[in-house]
Amino acid sequence: MQLGPTRLDNRIGVAPMTRTSATDEGLATDPMVSYYTQFARGGFALIITEGTYPDHKYSQGYWNQPGICNEEQMQAWKRVVDSVHREGGKIFIQLMHAGALSQGNRFKNETLAPSSVQPKGEQMEMYGGNGPFPMPREATKEDIQDVIIGFTEAAKRAKKARFDGIEIHGANGYLLDQFLTDYTNQRNDEYGGPTENRVRLLVEVSQHVRGAVGHNMTVGIRISQGKVNDFQHQWEGKEKDAKVIFHQLAEAGLDYIHVTEYEAWQPAFDYKDEHQGAWEPAFGDQGASLAALAKKYGEIPVMANGSLHDPVKAREMIEQGEADVVTIGRGALANSDWPRKVKNNETLNEFHPERFLSPNAKLKDFEIDFGNSHMR
Repeated sequence: MQLGPTRLDNRIGVAPMTRTSATDEGLATDPMVSYYTQFARGGFALIITEGTYPDHKYSQGYWNQPGICNEEQMQAWKRVVDSVHREGGKIFIQLMHAGALSQGNRFKNETLAPSSVQPKGEQMEMYGGNGPFPMPREATKEDIQDVIIGFTEAAKRAKKARFDGIEIHGANGYLLDQFLTDYTNQRNDEYGGPTENRVRLLVEVSQHVRGAVGHNMTVGIRISQGKVNDFQHQWEGKEKDAKVIFHQLAEAGLDYIHVTEYEAWQPAFDYKDEHQGAWEPAFGDQGASLAALAKKYGEIPVMANGSLHDPVKAREMIEQGEADVVTIGRGALANSDWPRKVKNNETLNEFHPERFLSPNAKLKDFEIDFGNSHMR
């Protein structure tokens, strides 16, 4: 599969999953090197990193989240990239601005959002949060430009670290998705109101990132309806919104769109298996999936995520033309060699949340598995 300039050996990727295992200063650690490398060794052609904060202002979302807002963080990530490349894998960095859903930022004591709207739900305990989200401050035009600059400069550092691609996090309720969402965006300027305006910041970030890295580096964006604090949210305009969103993003010069549906992983100690499959209708009980709508209106390659650890469902998404690449989260945590097991018709391990998510989402020693040896 070809994603822009990146050639993948198969159509299976590891989905981005926050693991809060960086240092206090946001540096990638030895366990993170091992963690990402094991997926490349296990046959995944593509690995997408956890959400990584791009600036030293409002973007950080969690304590011990990795960043790429300075040279030291870039060099730490370079160790991960080089290790993955030695195993023959490709790796994209996901750039994430948490916005109103930030629950751990060492740079700022307030949060930023398109509008001062109280976020739904409560902070995620598995990522070190507790209680309601703070009331965010409405972003000024200067703040919005700072956000764009943050993504752009982080993209340059990612290219310097030799990442194969960049995924812009426009999903799951974080800042770019807050601009896209009607009830969190109550602005009356060019960034608010109709869908065409609410998608503007996502488009501008995409254009600036593309301009920063050129066309010899893959650039994509992740999009969802559901959010970490509002699992079952759907776009009010349904397919009309999908048409506007996916068409405008494709026109921004992206190489792919990565769609995902809601996955309820909170709280870790009371895990509930509430997941919408990527193949299910995006709106109601009938109609096309979100992946199929992205293919229809974006007309660029699509990645699909959502309960695709079932090889039958994953194969169907590819064969029916709804997706070009499938990304796996829970299945990859339980099977770092999922592609090889599926290829050889071997039994897959089941996902046990208590192993990976309780009492928190940090990397556990037993996860770092290299064939017959284990790092402990």
